[in-house]
Amino acid sequence: MEFFKLFDAYSLRARLFPAIIAAAPALAALTLLISWKSFQLSNAIATLALIVLLFAIADFARARGRAIEPKLYDEQGGKPSIILFRRTDSTIEESLKERYRHFLAGKLGIAAPSAAAEQIDQSAADSFYEQCGVWLRANTRDTKKFPLLFGENVTYGYRRNLLGVKGLALGLNLTVVTICVALLWHTNWPWGSESGKRTIVVLLIAVLHAIYVCTAVRTSLVRDASRAYARELILSCEAFIGSPGAIRSRPSTRKRKTRVP
Repeated sequence: MEFFKLFDAYSLRARLFPAIIAAAPALAALTLLISWKSFQLSNAIATLALIVLLFAIADFARARGRAIEPKLYDEQGGKPSIILFRRTDSTIEESLKERYRHFLAGKLGIAAPSAAAEQIDQSAADSFYEQCGVWLRANTRDTKKFPLLFGENVTYGYRRNLLGVKGLALGLNLTVVTICVALLWHTNWPWGSESGKRTIVVLLIAVLHAIYVCTAVRTSLVRDASRAYARELILSCEAFIGSPGAIRSRPSTRKRKTRVP
């Protein structure tokens, strides 16, 4: 569809898709409660409203996702890309992390913290690890060279942004349910009529959607995605060190860049 071409790969999957999921009941109401048998002014207005709504919620999802990020980091004890670099974390083998520290220290032009120094001053070591993360993110934007990293970044961005609009999604659900119940209660539509059936379908979509949002949109899933992305970010050092397992860049005349979630 031409509409989806307005978004790049990251924006489509990590920003627009959460917006569509959040606004699903409202979208269902627009498409089912308005007659599309003939294209009239109301249809044009509804189509425009649909496009504007998706753009607005996509932008809101990104803003809300970024807003809740500091709180998520605090609950985890820090940014995942820093936590996984610490010697107290065993997610990545320590011998590998020591190689990466040495490599990144050379790129940054500063000394990597020793085990003793990190034990004495964790905050100073974390400052070094933060700079490592910044360097890695700036140098792994080629999605063709780092497809796994890009995939983890998209997953994290999608889950984070969807969590950010969870309240909005439930608010839209409540609004749609209220409207549908009011229509069924105060109109003379027979339950078997076309209008009555459409209203019931929208009502069911809103109820099922609320159940999904309450059960499937959870902070724990965002944490898992953030750690998976951080792990892949740190392991991307292999592509620069040049070990046998390093990722080789394929010839390409055009580089696509990873968007910041």
